[in-house]
Amino acid sequence: MVRSMLGLLLLAATTPLEAQRPLPSVPQRLGLEEAVALAQRHNPNWLRAANDLTPASWAARNALTEMLLPSVSASAGINYTGAGSQTFLSQEFSQPSSTIGSNYSLRLNWTLSGRTLSQPATARAQQHAAEATLDGTANNIRTGITQQYLAVLQAREQVGLAEVQVRRNQEFLRLADARFQVGQATQLDVRQAQVALGQSEVQLLQNQQLVVVSILRLFEQMGIPAPDDPNVVSLSDTFPVTEPTWALTDLLREADASNPDVLAFDAQASAARWSARAARSQWLPTVSLSAGWSGFTQQFTNTSPLVANAISDAQLASQRNQAECQFTNSAWLNAGETPLDCSALAFTQAQEDAIRSQVAARNSVWPFDFTRQPFQASLSISLPLFTQFNRVAQISQAQAQAEDAQYAADGRRLQLRTLVSEAYYSLRTAYATIGIQVTNREAAGEQLRLATERYRVGSGTFFELLDAQLAAQRAEADYINAVYAYHRSVAALEAAVGRPLR
Repeated sequence: MVRSMLGLLLLAATTPLEAQRPLPSVPQRLGLEEAVALAQRHNPNWLRAANDLTPASWAARNALTEMLLPSVSASAGINYTGAGSQTFLSQEFSQPSSTIGSNYSLRLNWTLSGRTLSQPATARAQQHAAEATLDGTANNIRTGITQQYLAVLQAREQVGLAEVQVRRNQEFLRLADARFQVGQATQLDVRQAQVALGQSEVQLLQNQQLVVVSILRLFEQMGIPAPDDPNVVSLSDTFPVTEPTWALTDLLREADASNPDVLAFDAQASAARWSARAARSQWLPTVSLSAGWSGFTQQFTNTSPLVANAISDAQLASQRNQAECQFTNSAWLNAGETPLDCSALAFTQAQEDAIRSQVAARNSVWPFDFTRQPFQASLSISLPLFTQFNRVAQISQAQAQAEDAQYAADGRRLQLRTLVSEAYYSLRTAYATIGIQVTNREAAGEQLRLATERYRVGSGTFFELLDAQLAAQRAEADYINAVYAYHRSVAALEAAVGRPLR
């Protein structure tokens, strides 16, 4: 049942909580299994344990992907630089126009170390510990619900016994008053009968209150509010009394293998051992691999200085070309040769317009016409040689925690053997006690019947009747207590073994 509900609980754990968790309608007839199922959906301790399982599961996935896959990071941005000049060392750099720019970067990083190699197994062990803790919580909740369910049944049995006692005292008062009317009894008998009736009515009220309180506590353990009138809820399950036939050796062996609390301690010890291995892996080298792609844009907000510089350069180049052309015509041409047309090298308006268009086209790059930077990659290996004994201290601490966790598991196993044996012997004692209390109840009932008849015919006193009544009441209460001590012992044995036994 625990495993079948786990997926639903994990889905609910990843969903944002509303202002108030919806609660089911209050059942009018409540069986034990229904009460346990409601507790496993609404009990805060269960929900907290189930909620802790989600990060443990993600931690296991993260540890595996961290070892196998690189991390990927991407960044982008824009920038602005105003016009002006700045000095670097003895050089002054001036910028006639403000600029706007953008950039991007994509990086891959992958690290392989002793920690990343051991972390997947460590995270899986921690996940198993969380699952075992969840099973242990479910077992504890079932035990608490069962014990409180029995407490409600016992309280209602005591109410029934108190009601019987009230009816008896009413009959004794009527009998004492009738004998007083005919002169066969004194006023003292009547007053004693009235006191006994009042005491039994008070006991009835107290037992009825105990029923209400027991139901309230049952609903508290279920994790849902009780109805305004708890008495409207009836418990539908009954529990037979049968002779225990289990063998103690079989129960001890089964508890050692399947008790959720012991399995949780074992899982925690396993997780602690893997943590110690992870700490020792710090002696291994670390291999790091990174790769990156990036690009940028830079655009001037005012292209006039760029255009002016480009036109000035083009004009100077035209003038140099014309001068060279004229020198060639004057110094290198032979007589009769046709001179070069130097006017064709003059700077024209068409060239100026072309320069303006080219500068505008080259400048219009913001924000996505990136200039790619060269691809970058690096591989490094590092090995810490001396860490001021920090590494040794961490390993020692992790090893001590692993040993402590194993000692705790061993101690829990010893405690479990005691719990199983104690519950087993308590169960056998309770079963034997029931047989004795049955005989005592029958004897006390016969004693009360005889005392009543003796008082009715005038051969007995009212004090004898009250003593017989008290003995009968005590015997009936002892019988009820013995029966529910038996049931509680069965519940305790089931909790120690880790599963229902009936």
